[in-house]
Amino acid sequence: MNDTNKHVDALRQLMAAQKIDAFITPSTDPHSGEYVPSRWYSREWISGFNGSAGTAVVTSDAAALWTDSRYFLQAAEQIKDTYFTLQKDKIEGTPTISEWIGQQLEEGGCVGVDGWTNTVESVQTLQKELAEYGLSLRTDIDPYQTIWTDRPALPEEKVLIQPLELAGESTGSKVSRIRQAYHKNKAEGLLVSMLDEVAWTLNLRGNDIDYNPVFVSYLLICDDTITLYTKSEKLPEEVCDYLQAEGVEVKDYDAIATDLKGMEKKIQIEAAKTNYGVYSCLAHPILADCPVSTMKIMKNATEIKGYHSAMLKDGIAMVKWMKWALQAVKDGGQTELSLEAKLTSLRAEQPLFRGVSFATIMGYAAHGAIVHYEPTPATDIPVLPKGLLLCDSGAQYQDGTTDITRTLPLGPLTDQERRDYTLVLRGFINLARVHFPKGTYGSQLDCLARAPMWEYGINYLHGTGHGVGSFMNVHEGPHQFRMNYMPTPLLPSMTITDEPGIYITDSHGVRHENTMLVVEDQEGVTFGPYYKFEQLTLCPIITSPIIVEMLQEDERKWFNQYQQMVYDKLAAHLDEEHREWLYEMTRPI
Repeated sequence: MNDTNKHVDALRQLMAAQKIDAFITPSTDPHSGEYVPSRWYSREWISGFNGSAGTAVVTSDAAALWTDSRYFLQAAEQIKDTYFTLQKDKIEGTPTISEWIGQQLEEGGCVGVDGWTNTVESVQTLQKELAEYGLSLRTDIDPYQTIWTDRPALPEEKVLIQPLELAGESTGSKVSRIRQAYHKNKAEGLLVSMLDEVAWTLNLRGNDIDYNPVFVSYLLICDDTITLYTKSEKLPEEVCDYLQAEGVEVKDYDAIATDLKGMEKKIQIEAAKTNYGVYSCLAHPILADCPVSTMKIMKNATEIKGYHSAMLKDGIAMVKWMKWALQAVKDGGQTELSLEAKLTSLRAEQPLFRGVSFATIMGYAAHGAIVHYEPTPATDIPVLPKGLLLCDSGAQYQDGTTDITRTLPLGPLTDQERRDYTLVLRGFINLARVHFPKGTYGSQLDCLARAPMWEYGINYLHGTGHGVGSFMNVHEGPHQFRMNYMPTPLLPSMTITDEPGIYITDSHGVRHENTMLVVEDQEGVTFGPYYKFEQLTLCPIITSPIIVEMLQEDERKWFNQYQQMVYDKLAAHLDEEHREWLYEMTRPI
């Protein structure tokens, strides 16, 4: 019996003892992050699936795993030979988690979740859905505290200060704005539980989670106090001195429950971001959006300057890597992992490099069709001088975060590969060059990127773009480009990516991606002002696969202008060899 099935058997034994008929394990931690510390890898531990998104459900005699289109192929492989069956989320015919549980259990059954790893919103929704089947919900048990015998401890990585010359606004100024915001809701305090929001507010950064410079903590801001809940071992002397100077008291991470239970103040929390365990402790919770999220996505002038600096450094590294990779693959002996290692080493040469911003997606040929494929020693394959290589990568520099995708032609291509490369480029350009009036949502613009592909009956299921943090999480919301309704207007000083793609199973994948900045455009004749996108990413797009005849004239013009800008901004920072290569790569088409 494999380890996954042994883990499920242990969970079932505990469920039987607790009189729980089904247990739901999400991918989340107490802070609702996209990436979580290893302590909360519970869904991976119970199912064997290690993608970033998914939910495992176990009953006494069945088990199922829900995940999205990015991970269908990966999940199917990883749960093979286990008790689990794959449920393809958002695909027609796939039951919701509540529907599936309702089919499995008899009326009167009890479903369990850990209230500390499920949000208020998700628990309340689940309670309503399960009630339709006559099922109850328990939120007071964490089975993994018992059955996961070698469960990792809370991380103790050191916290560092993000200096004012890079942050652009003091903690005192941010706290003042936050207090003004929660007073509008008649609250007497605000609990911040999203780790990037805690880090942004305090101008601190951490290293508790791979790729995300955050640290495990809660932040409670009241009218006369500021309390940071974290492990004191994480705080060097200079950070302690800094927090004291800012009027921040530090308490142990686990003290949050006791403190909240003894509090009579009206504390504001956001139902979609705060766990149910916290909510259960509060005597007078006020449910409203956390103001920090909308403050954080509006980049100040210092942060914008930092992005330009980071993108310049990243562009230098990318040009060096692309030139090297195209020749190295021809010479032979390269694999996906060797190409990834080289790219990381070139980025590491740049000033203020602090690591990669997510696990590099380096997918050659058929692996490029796996949207979020990350090569491992078990999956690594040779990269040959033919076909396409999809590289989606990014870096954390202390002055900015980068996210870029380039698809490299490594040799002879099929007509379909060239067509798909061009269709994705057309969608990428259509979105990049749009002008739009104030009040426009990303979901209203998303179709611009998809329209050229739709003409050929092709679509992709992931979002087209997301916000990017400032030496912070590479995925930042709530603004984004996607097909489903996301009512957050795009405003000047927001960053957002543009990344359409085409994925042909067992053949190839294509994606082009830049990070962009929303900027003022013009007042407009009617219903202004109007906005547009400034391209932050500085890296050429290889022109050889493009079927130029498929481009409209204005698309071709925009593309040539972008390529010229890349050359103009990077050339002076490159040696003659790389400058000449970049000149050839950016010739007009």
